[in-house]
Amino acid sequence: MIDVTDSELVAAKQRWVAERAERPIPASVRFDGLSERVIVDFKNGASFLFPARALEGLQEATTAQLSEVELLGETGLHWESLDVDYTIAGIMSGIFGSKAYMEAQRRGGSPAPLRKLPQAVQTAQKAGGRKRLERCSRPRRLAPPLPETCGPD
Repeated sequence: MIDVTDSELVAAKQRWVAERAERPIPASVRFDGLSERVIVDFKNGASFLFPARALEGLQEATTAQLSEVELLGETGLHWESLDVDYTIAGIMSGIFGSKAYMEAQRRGGSPAPLRKLPQAVQTAQKAGGRKRLERCSRPRRLAPPLPETCGPD
């Protein structure tokens, strides 16, 4: 074990206080199931959000697992059941995984939901594609609106 003198401990605490004063302090974290984003709220009123499944280790996680996110001290995020940890500063800097994962992303790899996009497009095309809205034949006017309606006669 390393012996630490009282003066070294005081100096370390002073460095910690100075470093802490220079960064925002997280107040809470939550997963928004509708947008599938993790939202970190800071004590200064600011918020930071990111797509949860963009992080390495979270691509195949269930909504329930993603909802388990918790603050890890004042610097990190933790998902217990997935055994995944990230620093908030790292995520804010765009570090979403290991060097190999980041390199794969840079070369065109993508998180699971984006990989499934071509399959979704094919499914939509088989079903007849997206329904088109009927267009009104009369020209649009900025003001005032015309009293007649557009649509089937």
